[in-house]
Amino acid sequence: MSSTSNKGFLCMVLHAHLPYVFHPEYDYFLEENWFYEALTETYIPLLEMFYRLLNDRIKFGITISLSPVLIEMLNNPLLKKRYIRHLERLIDLSEKEIYRTRHDKSYNVLSRMYHRKFKKIHNLYCDTYKKDVIGIFKTIGETGNIHIITTAATHAFLPIFSSIPQIVKAQIEIGVKNHAKTFGKKPAGIWIPECGFMPGYDYYLSEQDLKFFYLDTSGILNAKPSPVFKVYSPIKCPSGIIAFGRDDETSKQVWSSIGGYPGDHAYRDFYRDIGYDVDNIYIKDFLKPFGARTFTGIKYYRVTGSEKKEPYNIDKAISKASEHARHFVSQRNKQIDCLFNKFKIKPVVTAAYDTELLGHWWFEGPDWLEFVIRLIDKGNYCFRMITTHEYTSEYGNKINFSCEPSMSSWGEKGFNNVWVNDSNDYACRHLIRTAERMLYLIKKYPNARGIMKRVLNQAARELLLSQHSDWTFLIKTGTAREYAKKRFQEHIYRFNRLYSEIMTDNIDISWLEDIEYKDNIFKEIDYRVFDK
Repeated sequence: MSSTSNKGFLCMVLHAHLPYVFHPEYDYFLEENWFYEALTETYIPLLEMFYRLLNDRIKFGITISLSPVLIEMLNNPLLKKRYIRHLERLIDLSEKEIYRTRHDKSYNVLSRMYHRKFKKIHNLYCDTYKKDVIGIFKTIGETGNIHIITTAATHAFLPIFSSIPQIVKAQIEIGVKNHAKTFGKKPAGIWIPECGFMPGYDYYLSEQDLKFFYLDTSGILNAKPSPVFKVYSPIKCPSGIIAFGRDDETSKQVWSSIGGYPGDHAYRDFYRDIGYDVDNIYIKDFLKPFGARTFTGIKYYRVTGSEKKEPYNIDKAISKASEHARHFVSQRNKQIDCLFNKFKIKPVVTAAYDTELLGHWWFEGPDWLEFVIRLIDKGNYCFRMITTHEYTSEYGNKINFSCEPSMSSWGEKGFNNVWVNDSNDYACRHLIRTAERMLYLIKKYPNARGIMKRVLNQAARELLLSQHSDWTFLIKTGTAREYAKKRFQEHIYRFNRLYSEIMTDNIDISWLEDIEYKDNIFKEIDYRVFDK
């Protein structure tokens, strides 16, 4: 990795997470497609890209958080079988599309592109990766070019539980243990869900021997005392753990669908999908298992910038991704050079994104990232890429500025109103009430055995599944609102019914077996994890 001089660092952080969607009681389930789409459009393309870079002996440094929920789904045997079936159905559908579009070259070339893509993904997943995506992440992680960290157990928005620290601690501990079980060692760092932080939470992280975590910009800028170098140098929290602040400038360039790269008119339009665009009779066989229109991943239009969409041109889109990569690297070079001269330090620019942005929402995102990495490797720039772990290992003992971060999240303006607002705040009382009941059950049954332990462990699972930040987020945004409401209500109901059966000593074994089958996350769970 060449550079004119090392004036600073780019820490790129990708946060990979999906809500736990697994419905073994149905042969097909619409929302399970979220998982299949992320595999097809984001996770496997990124792994493929990482291998290309490694084969070309290109060194890079990216931190990736894999949520325990996502790990559970990626390792789920039934979801693996269903994903292969999903790919095979897409291959069949794309073959039909090649024939349907045979008289229109602009669409036919895309049909063939999708057909090749689906077959390639199928080959990679089944033959090359042996259906072990986590194993491939682990292998690449061992090269040092990516560093894998964890997040909270079920991605709970932790500020909601500030009055019940046992919940916050349990979410963190389960995340750490899940990572250790999966990768054979404890994680060095953690992504706290939605960057949701409350003063004092750093002690809970430090108790798990975590070395670093990430904060939204506002959490650093509003810290006490105010950091001299703003978000461009990590801070040391009162507990001693190191916190990196998210950089606004890099976020807007990549995140924003309006002013950012993904909104460019040359890029593929996410919403114009044949699952909605083509005649219902033509596509009925593909849609029939779901009982509704849905996304297929086959999309023929570009953003365009007007209501009348124009056909997508893959060559022009890739060219635009290359152009945007050059712009991004050039801007980071100017930014880091300016910060170096202003603060007289080697600044750290922390660029954090949801992993699913790359490929799923922004189809060309993985290409853009590969262009960025290759440019940095061969260009003469004043900075280098570095993983957060590498930075803390090399420079952590030189971080002397201590301060207490403020309450913050990466929601709008750094506040919490995305997850707690008029549309979803009713959830809070249920989350708090069930948490209190769980703590009561632990006190009442500190050493349960046999069937009682099974019931308490399942109650812990239902409690954790109700705590997904995804449910209140989806209710707020209106995306899959009814499904999110239903899932939240189901888990709250199941927990409360278990609680009632425990308190009345009237356990319904057949019903317990049913929900153990449906909600089988964290098989090794011990309900006493909440007793902290």
